[in-house]
Parts: sequence; C-alpha cells; structure tokens
Amino acid sequence: MQKEEIVKNISDLTKNESMKDVKVIGFDADDTLWINETYYQEAEMCLCELLKDYSHVENITKELFRIEIDNMNIYGYGVKAFTLSMIETALTISKNLVSPSVITEVIKIGKGLLNKPVELLDNVENTLKMLKGNYNLIIATKGDLLDQQRKVEKSGIKDYFKHIEIMHDKNENEYNKLLKQLKIEPKEFLMVGNSLKSDILPVIKIGAKAIHIPYHITWEHEKIESFNQLNHHEIKDFAELITLLN
Repeated sequence: MQKEEIVKNISDLTKNESMKDVKVIGFDADDTLWINETYYQEAEMCLCELLKDYSHVENITKELFRIEIDNMNIYGYGVKAFTLSMIETALTISKNLVSPSVITEVIKIGKGLLNKPVELLDNVENTLKMLKGNYNLIIATKGDLLDQQRKVEKSGIKDYFKHIEIMHDKNENEYNKLLKQLKIEPKEFLMVGNSLKSDILPVIKIGAKAIHIPYHITWEHEKIESFNQLNHHEIKDFAELITLLN
C-alpha cells in the first residue's frame, strides 16, 4: 500500500465511529499542541552549513539520521539525544578532523533548541477550553523529561490537563500501562496526535480510539509506509475535534 492510499483510507474509514464511551482524551505534544519538528529541521540545516566543507547536505542528513537511530536505545528521544548525535555526525563526516570551534557551534545549536519558544498550533487552546468540562484531558508524549516539562510549563495550557505522561516510547505496552494507571478501559480512551507510528497505530491495536492530525513536517523515524488497521479518523484542524466528538 502506497502513501496516497493510506491518506485515502484514513479519510474513508469509520467516519461515523461512536465516541460515546470516551472519558479520557490523550494529546501528543510536539507538532500536535505546539511546533517542534520545524525547529529540528532548522537545526539540521545549521549542522549541514557547519559541515559543508566535508560533505554535501544529502550525505550529512542521511548520516545524522543513521546515527540518531543507532543511538536511540542509549539516548532515547529529545534535544539532548539529538545534540549528541549531531556531535557524532560532525566527527564521522569529517573523519575526526572537525575543529573544536565547530563542535562548540553544534553544542550551541542544541542549546538553542532547548531555548526555543513554545508556539501553540492554531485553535489548540480554544478547543481545549471547550473540551475540558466534558472529558479528562491528558498529555501523552515522549522525549527528554526536563525538556518536555519545560515546554509544558511555558505553553500556557498546563492547567487544561489532569495528567501529564512523558513516556520512554509510544508502543502498545506503554499505552496499556498508561490506561492501567488512569484506571480506564481501552474503549474509554482517545488519543490525538500527528504521528501515525506513535500516536495512532499502537493505540488502535490495544482497542482504543485515535484521531490523526497531520503536521506538515514529519521526522523520518515517525514515517510509515502502510498498515492494515486504519480504524481511526483524520482531521486537518484542531477545532474539528469538537464536531467529531459531538
């Protein structure tokens, strides 16, 4: 199944699925509630500029992604992991010839990511305000603990959520543990997020509901070519949640 077919099937299937049992709505954070991947893409281009004397953009980005994936089981997700992978990429691409000043600049790129503003996506806060009285709202995200906590605090929307879960990863086992912690059944849980791989597929596999809100940029690791169970909705704007849930 090609990507075009996935998009079509997502829009065609289960448009009238009942949401009457939903008690808890979980929201992914990065690129669902606020901008994130855009900043990482900018950082990646800065790295390529620093390393342009050693290789071309395509090779640098490919090597960075390979190193990120190799390091994932050690570092996990987030800015700190990304910064360490950028440093390793600089050393690998340059065959250890890169100057200390370049490494210093790479570290500055990482620190810059940690200091980025938290910019909410369109209609997020108004929609949360309308949903809060009818559902228990939570954040279910992954990444670096301190960085995600920082973004939640700076977002201005923390008070809309009864629970914030910063997960090691997003898979069936982690979602099952989350539901057990919340003391709810899968049919009572709805996940809203931008990643088919992390926010949709594992959720529908455990029998819960999911709504996909695509973001215009997707990290390569979060992309999937296809999957068989497309038992979920897709919306284009956060405000559409209100209509879908009524």
